[in-house]
Formats: sequence, structure tokens, C-alpha cells
Amino acid sequence: MELFVDDLDVSIAFYTGLLGFRVVRRSADYAVLVRGHVVLGLGLMANLSAGPGAAWQPAGGARGAGGARGDGGSWGAGASGAGARGAGVEIVLELDDVDEVSALYEHCAARVAAVEPLRLRPWGLHDFRLTDPDGYYLRVTHGNAEASEAAAV
Repeated sequence: MELFVDDLDVSIAFYTGLLGFRVVRRSADYAVLVRGHVVLGLGLMANLSAGPGAAWQPAGGARGAGGARGDGGSWGAGASGAGARGAGVEIVLELDDVDEVSALYEHCAARVAAVEPLRLRPWGLHDFRLTDPDGYYLRVTHGNAEASEAAAV
């Protein structure tokens, strides 16, 4: 996954210091972070241009009308345009087990005021939610519903 951010240093500090990622590659305007099997690319929003990531506008049609590349359409405004960053998207960080989620929740809650409480959800998984410095909405959970059910008994 790749996220475009306003301040690379602030985002790196958030993902490494708060969520336990580590930096494996860094340049002036891009960083690659990992946590377990999750790879996260962070690029500067200022470098994001129209093209992939921007809205495709089919020729003579409304957005989403099914036009194909080469039909005379064009790329719309880049992601740096108006609108909330990541609006309508939930980024899920899936950890190995509920104990790891609980420990990360305690770590985050002690450092960030805007962390939603850790909860057992109706679908059988524990999770908590928070927002990164650029407004991306994150859900931290685990992939083992059976462990949650056993812990609840």
C-alpha cells in the first residue's frame, strides 16, 4: 500500500513510533516501511501528479461512465485536489493475535488522545481505530476470530 502525505518525517514518526513499523528504505521524498508482512510506501503529496491515482474522466461522459483509456478521455485533478484525504477508505492493519492488538492499543492509547477504544466486534474480532497525521483512518485488528471467542468465555 502507498499513502501520500504532507510531511514525510511526521508520518514516519507516526508509523514507526506508534504502530511499530520500521524503515527499510528512505530518500528525501519517499520511504518504505514494514511491519511483519505489511509493506507501506510513504510519498510526498507535493510530488503526486495527475495520472494513476487521479480520477479518470471518459470523453463525453460522466465520471464512472465506463470510458476506456484511449477513448479521448483525460485524467482529472490529482489526489491533492479538494476533499478529505482517504475519505470513505478504511486501512486495516491485521496483526497475528488479539494479545498483539491489545498491547498495541495500550501503546497507542498512552500516546494519542484520539484512539477509539479496543472492542470485541459482532463479527468476532477485537479492534481499535485511529487516524494518522494526514487523516487516513486506520483499523488495527487480528485475523483469528476463534481466539477472540475463547478469550471472551
